[in-house]
Amino acid sequence: MNKKILSWCLFDFANSGYSAVIAAVIFPVYYANVIVGNQSGEGDLWWGRAIALSMAIVAVSSPFLGGIADYAKARKRLLIVYTLLCMSAVACLYFLRKGMVIEGFILIVLANIGLEGGIVFYNSFLPEIAETTHHGRVSAWGFGIGYLGSILSLLLAFFLFSRGSINVIWPMVALFFGIFSLPAFLFLPADSKTGIRAFSAAIDGFKHTGNTFRTIWANKEQRKFLIAYLIYEDGVNTVIVFSSIFAATTLQFTSAELIGMYLIVQTTALIGAFIMAKPTDYWGPKKVVMLSLILWFIITCSVFSVHEKTPFMVIASMAGFGLGTVQAATRAFYTQFIPEGQESEYFGVFTLVGKSSAIIGPLVFGYASSIFKSQRPAVLFVALFFLAGLIILQTVKGGRPNANTLLL
Repeated sequence: MNKKILSWCLFDFANSGYSAVIAAVIFPVYYANVIVGNQSGEGDLWWGRAIALSMAIVAVSSPFLGGIADYAKARKRLLIVYTLLCMSAVACLYFLRKGMVIEGFILIVLANIGLEGGIVFYNSFLPEIAETTHHGRVSAWGFGIGYLGSILSLLLAFFLFSRGSINVIWPMVALFFGIFSLPAFLFLPADSKTGIRAFSAAIDGFKHTGNTFRTIWANKEQRKFLIAYLIYEDGVNTVIVFSSIFAATTLQFTSAELIGMYLIVQTTALIGAFIMAKPTDYWGPKKVVMLSLILWFIITCSVFSVHEKTPFMVIASMAGFGLGTVQAATRAFYTQFIPEGQESEYFGVFTLVGKSSAIIGPLVFGYASSIFKSQRPAVLFVALFFLAGLIILQTVKGGRPNANTLLL
């Protein structure tokens, strides 16, 4: 593993602290149950709104971001700016107290924009730092090392939580993100000077990305892939956003039990990402994504009828195995459509679709939970996302093996 690939993977390690602690496990429950109050689903509703708004902003801005990255050659600079935005917003969560619903809403929107916006540029480095035959495994290595970051950050969070220092967890996550992002800032390919102003690049890039989107949309196979991705990624994002709130609200998990469960999930996700790294290249990412979606459909249907903590933890560990696999294989699948020199542009479109998918699911879950006064009916809506995505994806021609030799 060379220096560029290692530093790229370490950025996933760095941002996984945010993904695990802020987006998935501790802060969603803290915000929904403590800051807002979730007796009648109000906490679910506010959390769903925050995630949906932040994802909508990232989705709308991603074509501009891709244009700036490709035309002004400012990819690394923008990665740094968005990372600093996320770190600053997360550190400010320290000042939140019960009843500060709007303040928490604003901070999580800013933090999520910083994290998800930066990933546009992070993803676009993949085709440049890795050979085509290794896209699948390098993508999986990034997610796998990221899960190590999730495990370490959760252990640190548990240490602070057990000592009653819950508000200190948030600046710890910000510091964790900053420290382990440094190798990416230092060793990923540098921006080149073009003399093109960012605003001009954004406008030109937006126009060109519009043309790129039309080109992609005119291609039947790419169009079907993006539609499938839009649907099943909605399910993935919704599970990530609401899994801990479901466990805490419906199954009465304590904070310590939530952290323990998520540590198990991250461990199985780590195992899954590394086990499926080579198969993604040798079998082809399409086959791997489809297997993962079948697993996710079975899992979400099973959650609907679960009433005890132990069966839920078993199901959650199975979900973890498929989590990194579906995300890494999808990213590797998409790289097969990208012409050389248009990485940021294409990943801008990819992000536009992916983040648009994170708007509908959280809103549907939040409103369903609020209307039915129960989270269980909302779970079935999520299962439908995986089924529909699977049906469409199986019609896509592509996702071929990246390697020419048989898997031994």
